[in-house]
Amino acid sequence: MNTVYDVIIIGGGIAGASLAYHLVCQGVKTLLFDRRDEGLATHAGAGIVSPFTASNAIGFGNDSLFNFAVEALEYYPILMKQLDKQSDSSIFANNGLIVVAAESDDFQKFEELKSCIYQRYLARSLSTTNEVRSLSSDEAQQMFPALAKTKGAIYVSRAAQVDGSLITQALYTAAEQHNLTVKPVGVEQLIIQNHVVKGVVANGDTFLAQNVAIAGGAWSIEFEKQLGLKIPITPLRGQIIHLNVTNIDTTNKPIISTVGDRYMMSWPDNRVVVGASRESVGFDVHTTVEGVHEVLGEALRVTPKLKDASLREIRVGLRPISQDQLPILGTVPNIDNLYLATGLGNAGLSAGPYIGKVVAETILNKHSQTDITAFNVQRFN
Repeated sequence: MNTVYDVIIIGGGIAGASLAYHLVCQGVKTLLFDRRDEGLATHAGAGIVSPFTASNAIGFGNDSLFNFAVEALEYYPILMKQLDKQSDSSIFANNGLIVVAAESDDFQKFEELKSCIYQRYLARSLSTTNEVRSLSSDEAQQMFPALAKTKGAIYVSRAAQVDGSLITQALYTAAEQHNLTVKPVGVEQLIIQNHVVKGVVANGDTFLAQNVAIAGGAWSIEFEKQLGLKIPITPLRGQIIHLNVTNIDTTNKPIISTVGDRYMMSWPDNRVVVGASRESVGFDVHTTVEGVHEVLGEALRVTPKLKDASLREIRVGLRPISQDQLPILGTVPNIDNLYLATGLGNAGLSAGPYIGKVVAETILNKHSQTDITAFNVQRFN
């Protein structure tokens, strides 16, 4: 007789891992399918957790997403304590972020973003006195020695960084200690009877469950046809480059962000991560000369002292971008017990762990402090 799980999760990225963790910690019998697609965004994302400096151009002009992202930032320290990783700066570090205008041509956009940052603080009744401050060029270089002379710089303390691979592995390790079952195969089909999901077919076998959650990132669209439902997600390729730096201390350094949403991020192991390209090329995950040139060119424009760094690795990820650049979360119309946790886009690593918590609360019919109505897939259908 087939085992009947409480929840089946489709997708093994940050959202799926977090959802599994938050379910099994409540004693929920959970099975997760992870076919380990090449180009998974979780393992190639920058991991910038900084809603107050995020650009409106990538969805953060929406109040619902901005407020959700702030709650996600506030949840990270809580989660790290639960995972007993609160002191592990190789996974999560709160060193703030500096927005820079490297050249005169950047200054107008810099002033606009600076104004936006202050407005976001005021909207949440937060004091900017200690958390946001303008920096002279010398002060900015002292905080991040690889920087060029800047035409403008502003430091925001309420910003952090996370290593996507390490936080995901920590979630899996903790979840498996609570009896999570993981199968490294893909799901071909949902089992739906009388508008109620009953399980899945995976690798030709049937697996039954009371609830099913689709957390498949850019690949979530594979279920559109069966569901008769628009899940308008497109993959956006990002090439991100990890550099090995020996002449600069990379410990406890703030993130550097340009007005064009490019970044330089340091980790304690002599590593600086620079990125990222944004390319609409479907599910093509190979690196390109053009993408690498774009990323390194911007990095050297803003942080010229990285010119002697060596190339450690290039990662390529496919960010799942929804039609309106907001995540797709919660229930599915006309099909009971089916849930979505996808379309995270540029907010994947910053919000993924919190998304897992909130969707788990939705599945368990628990009261949540967060209203995710604005992110329901019904808005497209």
